[in-house]
Amino acid sequence: MYIKFWRSYGEDKKDEANGKLSSDLSVELEGEKGKQSEVNTFSGKQTEGNIRLYRAVCLFLTIICLILLLVVIVLSTKLCTEREETAPAERKPSPFAPTCSQEECQALFPNIQPQHLGCRQCANGWLTFGTSCFYLSTFRLSWDESQRNCSSRGGALAVVSNKRVQSFLTTKGKMQYWIGLRQKGAKWSWVNNAVLQESFWADPTSEGNCGVLDTESPPEKNWDRASCELSSYFICQLHL
Repeated sequence: MYIKFWRSYGEDKKDEANGKLSSDLSVELEGEKGKQSEVNTFSGKQTEGNIRLYRAVCLFLTIICLILLLVVIVLSTKLCTEREETAPAERKPSPFAPTCSQEECQALFPNIQPQHLGCRQCANGWLTFGTSCFYLSTFRLSWDESQRNCSSRGGALAVVSNKRVQSFLTTKGKMQYWIGLRQKGAKWSWVNNAVLQESFWADPTSEGNCGVLDTESPPEKNWDRASCELSSYFICQLHL
């Protein structure tokens, strides 16, 4: 009977110990689950905070990009407007601006070199100046005969259109030469029907209806008048 009691008592203790162990294990498992739940909750909150921060940064950068794009558009529009306002004054000449021939423009801007003449060159015995060839004769003819001689060569009696041509012909010549200047009525005009504007008349002049260039006098005043029937050397001009 004692042995039976002891055995029964041992089994009760054993059951009690097993129950306590199970209870402790359950408490530990529940504690672990609680800790794991807290960790998961913290991680979730941290991830959600990172997402919100990322979205805020993206939104801020997007706003900055839009502002910069707007500034670029405004500056480009302003620049185009300024160019359109200044372009007409630079490109379009005034309708009241004076015009000039090539020789006159060369006289105003002597440092500008004329364009290359290409394959066209002055013939032997002709002098090149600007865009023209000049022939100083070595024989004498009347004014009309001189004009016909120049026409047969493809040109006409010389037209002195500016001071540069005047100085050039005075320097190259050694005689008195007919030039393409003749009086018609009360006016003097050139062979190309241009009315005389700038002149280099000597003081005083002789009588006559045709113009003579005297290369032995200063270029400022070396034109003289002579009868068109007289024989004189002459200067032909051919435009290239």
